[in-house]
Amino acid sequence: MTEQLTTPMPESSSRKLGLEMTVAALARLLLNTSRRFAYPFAPALARGLGVPLVSITSLIALNQLTGVLSPLFGPVSDRWGYRTMMLLGLGLMSIGMLTGGFVPFYLTILIALFLAGLGKNIFDPALQAYIGERVPYERRGTVVGLIEMSWAGATLVGIPMVGLLIEHFSWRAPFLVMGGLGLVSIAMLGALFSGGTRRSEQGAGAITFGQAWRQLSCSSAAVGMLAFAFLTSLANDNLFVVYGAWLEDSFALGVAALGTATTVIGVAELSGEVLTASLADRVGLRRGVTVGLFLSALGYLLLPIIAQSLPLALAGLFLVFVIFEFTFVTAISLVTEVLPEARATMMASYIAVAGVGRVVGALIGGPLWVWGGLTAIGVVSAAIVLIAFVVFWRSVRL
Repeated sequence: MTEQLTTPMPESSSRKLGLEMTVAALARLLLNTSRRFAYPFAPALARGLGVPLVSITSLIALNQLTGVLSPLFGPVSDRWGYRTMMLLGLGLMSIGMLTGGFVPFYLTILIALFLAGLGKNIFDPALQAYIGERVPYERRGTVVGLIEMSWAGATLVGIPMVGLLIEHFSWRAPFLVMGGLGLVSIAMLGALFSGGTRRSEQGAGAITFGQAWRQLSCSSAAVGMLAFAFLTSLANDNLFVVYGAWLEDSFALGVAALGTATTVIGVAELSGEVLTASLADRVGLRRGVTVGLFLSALGYLLLPIIAQSLPLALAGLFLVFVIFEFTFVTAISLVTEVLPEARATMMASYIAVAGVGRVVGALIGGPLWVWGGLTAIGVVSAAIVLIAFVVFWRSVRL
């Protein structure tokens, strides 16, 4: 990774970029909501379709598998252009949602959720690569942080709106509304976003699959950031999959109270994204990630010690998730500059590897909880983050 030289953007270009990023953030909020709403409303979907709950959870699991397909589309984005792939991602989500709303059968809902997940995993790397292409490096942390607020926004705004639609209309209403809004997003994004990337304008846009993957595998910084994504996601989901059981066992929380705890995590995610937007560029992206990793390890270790009452437990969870979100989102800003000639390939691989890390974390979290409780969870997560710290420190020089 080399130092990037940037020049101030003209005021008109800056305004246009700001409008583009606003539209992109709203489109991403829609995609995130379409990806996440099935989790809390699985019982409503099961009742509406007349199928067992396990049938809906199987759909959710299939939706998660779309993340594994993300790297296949990275080189396509680098070859065809980021705008094209963002429109494709929104188009797939819109087709899926409208199909699910108008043709309410189990198979079509399966297709709808699969296309929503696939659309998000095509859209996100293309958008992040577009940001890396268009936004000066010294402003990238701010822009990425603002865009990433749409993830927490899905929990805090999107999913509650879905709940209102289901309550006042029917379980099909969210599919129709999100599909319609997807079409509006396609029209706005298509009208506002630039047609090509700087590389394609320079005649270098036709990067092949082989070239993209060779660049990634030969870059120590790229491999290091993929290891970082895997390890930090593993450590976080190791805790995430058992925090409900921990709160229930330790403080006798019921379902409603556990829902409040989930809101705490949603606010923590938003707070971490706000911190990235407001602080990352000022403190420096590499320094921000380094400090975040150190504080994450400390947070995992201290959580079992300080959580002696429910308020302290919720405060501890809040801080752990704020630090994780700040660290992970700030790292995304760095990743956009790791492979300038294959940005979408790098971003797609980063997202996919992080997803694999979450799966592994979920798999080991349960057995660790049974074996050693929250203390075992905290120690293992802290150790994994310290390994990520070493990998990051040795591989990233920017």
